[in-house]
Amino acid sequence: MKRQQLLLLILAFGVFSILNTEMGIIGILPMAAAMYQVDIVQAGMLVSLFALGVAIAGPTMPLLFSRFNRKHVMLLVLGVFTICNALAVVASDFQLLLVLRVVPAFFHPVYCALAFSVAAASVAPEDAPRAVARINMGVAAGMVVGVPISNVLAATFDFSMAMVFFAGVTGLMFLLTMAFVPDLPVTQPMRYGAQLSVLKRPPVWLAIVAVICLNGSIFGVYNYLADYLQKVAALPGELIAALLLVYGLLNICGSYLGGNLLARCPSVTVRLFPLCTIALYCLLFVGGGKLLPLLAALIVAWGILGGINANINQYLLACVASDAPDFSNGLFLTAANLGCMAGTMLSGFFIRSLGLPFVVCGGLVMATAALLLTKFVHCQAEARIGDEHLLLLDGTDR
Repeated sequence: MKRQQLLLLILAFGVFSILNTEMGIIGILPMAAAMYQVDIVQAGMLVSLFALGVAIAGPTMPLLFSRFNRKHVMLLVLGVFTICNALAVVASDFQLLLVLRVVPAFFHPVYCALAFSVAAASVAPEDAPRAVARINMGVAAGMVVGVPISNVLAATFDFSMAMVFFAGVTGLMFLLTMAFVPDLPVTQPMRYGAQLSVLKRPPVWLAIVAVICLNGSIFGVYNYLADYLQKVAALPGELIAALLLVYGLLNICGSYLGGNLLARCPSVTVRLFPLCTIALYCLLFVGGGKLLPLLAALIVAWGILGGINANINQYLLACVASDAPDFSNGLFLTAANLGCMAGTMLSGFFIRSLGLPFVVCGGLVMATAALLLTKFVHCQAEARIGDEHLLLLDGTDR
């Protein structure tokens, strides 16, 4: 049990180190622009090209590495991140810095997909959602904690010191993985064609669209939250920063809660989530911009829902493609990134057409679509799990 807990802890911190590299740079883009003498739009490519790399590599790279020893693959990924981050410390050219950001982005989904797969496989099937939730807590922490730390380091010293922080965290996880993660050979490697064959199942495609809608319903609106709090709610900058931090910290709590809910009552959790999201946005539209106590309460609920959302997304694809865990987790990462992109574009359309208070309409549209899709996808997943169980019993009887 202690070894299992240590493994989950290392995997969670490993995912944190990967997400820390991806998201931590968001808070220091103005410093990057100043250091490399580019405008803020060009500096934003350090984020957007990384996200594009993750989306492209999501379904391909985890599949490519699925036949190799998992510990060795994790060490490879952490090594690539550490070397690229270390070289970024001394990068004197912005184009070189972009290359050093894009290269590790293609390895990002490899580590994350493996972390989800190894965590789920390390426990009994009924406890898999709880184990995966620990990994999602690392994801949430990487998205929240890395931004203020890198910001403080860059502001106190310089931009390069933030790169030292990224390299130091991934380097530490490389050493811990080498020392404490057991050898993880793939005893029965699946053929690439067998894994790709899951794409022939209609429920898999429906699950992909459901994940796009679920993630878009949360992050499509959240990406405009700072602007909403400033221009609609008219809050001061210090309070906005505090509310955003609260949102992020509650994402971590929501990840833990989501794992327990999916382990105990998966059907209810999956079906209620879109309804809760719809109710939250309706309340936000009606009074969230006018009443600070209501707005604060909604952000608390929103942060918890954001954490639960990540667990549901991974769970849906894992259920309908349980026989190809690495590939399904790669699909999950790609669908989640596409959902963030699609939700942001849809909410932006409502902002341009109707004004900033109507940003929630994008979330409402995607949450409503998710409500219809998740019900059907989960029914298909339950039927598939039931069929597999009956086949197992039949084989045992014989």
